Amino acid sequence: MAGPLAGVRVVEMVGLGPCPFAAMMLADMGAEVIRIDRKSASGAHNPFPMLGTKFDVMARGRRSLALDLKNPQAKEVVLALLGKADVVLEGFRPGVMERLGFGPDACHARNPKLVYGRVTGWGQHGPLAQAAGHDLNYIALTGMLHAMGRADTPPAPPLNLVGDFGGGGMMLAFGVVCAVLEARGSGKGQVVDAAMTDGAALLGAMMYGMRAFGDWNGARESNLLDGGAPFYDSYACADGKFITIASLEPQFYALLLELTGAEAAPQMDHAAWPEMKRRFELLFRGRTRDDWCALLEGTDVCFAPVLDMEEAPAHPHNRARGSFVDVDGVVQPAPAPRFSRTAPRVEGAASKPGADSAAILADWGWPADSIAALRDAHVI
Repeated sequence: MAGPLAGVRVVEMVGLGPCPFAAMMLADMGAEVIRIDRKSASGAHNPFPMLGTKFDVMARGRRSLALDLKNPQAKEVVLALLGKADVVLEGFRPGVMERLGFGPDACHARNPKLVYGRVTGWGQHGPLAQAAGHDLNYIALTGMLHAMGRADTPPAPPLNLVGDFGGGGMMLAFGVVCAVLEARGSGKGQVVDAAMTDGAALLGAMMYGMRAFGDWNGARESNLLDGGAPFYDSYACADGKFITIASLEPQFYALLLELTGAEAAPQMDHAAWPEMKRRFELLFRGRTRDDWCALLEGTDVCFAPVLDMEEAPAHPHNRARGSFVDVDGVVQPAPAPRFSRTAPRVEGAASKPGADSAAILADWGWPADSIAALRDAHVI
């Protein structure tokens, strides 16, 4: 394995959303991540049919061990793996891992140095801890969803980037790495409780600071960074495509006016913002997106075209940096961030559930006859 986390062993209890995202991040950075899939499906409806195929990008770079977790022998296999691991990741409702026999107490009895990473929407405790929910619900509770969208529409769902992946998966990965570093000194593992409500709230730290300072009000599309400022927004062009303008600093705003020939009021005159917005809307509708790119891209105006997911990998800047990679015919984002010595890489497309069961057990110390017995007993 390549990357700065080479040598770190992780067991991922397969779930949806933030947990596999965190596991992908760790695997991208060189950790050996073993996915524990359930040998038989529960029969519940799966809203994401690409799971278990090469199109399951968040499952990349890991091998899969499929177990019948209702079988006591399978439970022993999991506990034995966790006894040799540095990290376990799980994203179930509070109490599920305990009912399976894999709660923190049972795991730490086998491996006191184990870092136990848990990610949920509401957290491990609190009045809502046992309630079902999804990304949109979690960010709604943080005050952040209320701030997103246009003034005359309900708040707009920001995909599931803020809760699942930013507030959940990335916070889990960060917390786990912190705990692994601490365990190397203390010799003790601990539980990392990553709640998407906590993480999404933390992502809004700057906005909460601006609000306390009196520089952010509660009305959508009326603040500096929510589309209220005419110089920080997206605009439609003559061809129906879009561009973004983010000329926050005075010198960048002055350059915007100079290059576009726009007439505008003083930049921070909030009362003039609606009229300035109308002027910019008319201005940018007068040319195509490519025309505006030719004039503004690469300047200090702070400009970029709005690209779709087919266009983005082909953009010259993204191509030059290798921001996207092709893995088994599937174009996907490359590992991030970059490292000068221990460069991370994608080790391969997602394995089919259970495809690597025997190989994983052999690599983690099981003798061949024990693996054969587990297969014969339909444990793996």
